[in-house]
Amino acid sequence: MRIASILGAAVVGLWPGLALAFDMSDFTLKTTEDLYQVCAVPHGDPMYPQASAFCEGFLAGVVGYHDGVVDRKHLKPLICYPKTATRDEAIAAFVSWAASVQQNQKYMNEPPAYGAVRGLAHKWPCS
Repeated sequence: MRIASILGAAVVGLWPGLALAFDMSDFTLKTTEDLYQVCAVPHGDPMYPQASAFCEGFLAGVVGYHDGVVDRKHLKPLICYPKTATRDEAIAAFVSWAASVQQNQKYMNEPPAYGAVRGLAHKWPCS
């Protein structure tokens, strides 16, 4: 009985921490603001590995789709990144752009793919 009381007290004491645990619903992206919040998770945050991987995958998917649909003979590309660009540079570029326009509700309320393209095109514009 004593062990059950101790375990019960431990569960109650840990309950607030459990509410902050990783939850995939935190990564439901509806807006550019949502993407920014995921991509801007700091290195020391316990959710950083998941958030960073999610952000990287989302941006890689957007760039892959962009590259796949852009017919360089008929459609003007929107993002002209160098072949040496890294995924970390892309994340940093998007986060920097989003931070600079965070007060612009038009941009931050757009679908996340729009914001990703805007942020990467800001860093690597096409001439």
